[in-house]
Amino acid sequence: MASPRPGRPVRGSTTGRPLMAALDLLGRRWTLRIIWELREGPVGARALLARCTGLSSSVLYQRLAELAEAGVIATGADGYLLTPLGAKLHGAIAPLDAWADEWAESRSAAD
Repeated sequence: MASPRPGRPVRGSTTGRPLMAALDLLGRRWTLRIIWELREGPVGARALLARCTGLSSSVLYQRLAELAEAGVIATGADGYLLTPLGAKLHGAIAPLDAWADEWAESRSAAD
């Protein structure tokens, strides 16, 4: 399956709207976790596999290829890293991380 791109139909949408393509890309198994693991700098494939318990090497390499094709990550001397566009994506995910922390606190208070 080709990497989602704005302007092309994606799973669940025939419009090709950029948001729909982004949701298709980010909704794939392990994609957000890989982006999260790259937030602090380059990481090699073996280290990514070690950090993502349960991730198979075949899925890892498929996701890395999709993210590279989408312009979100690149390969550097020290491993895979976020591109400037990928860093902006991480910035967009950071509020979700803050919300998840608040959600967790509210659920522990409710228990």
